[in-house]
Amino acid sequence: MPNPKRRHSKSRGRKRRTHDALKRTNLTACPNCGSMRLPHRVCASCGFYGGRTVISKEM
Repeated sequence: MPNPKRRHSKSRGRKRRTHDALKRTNLTACPNCGSMRLPHRVCASCGFYGGRTVISKEM
């Protein structure tokens, strides 16, 4: 297994790790009830998706 001949600098290692950070979840408001939900998913509070009620929820 090959090993590095010389030590890599701190900046070089940090440049490699710039894309390792966690991304924030993108939340959108439900057009029916206004609660925050993940895009392209059924709203957990009202069951609304794509302009219609997909899941009937008891309120």
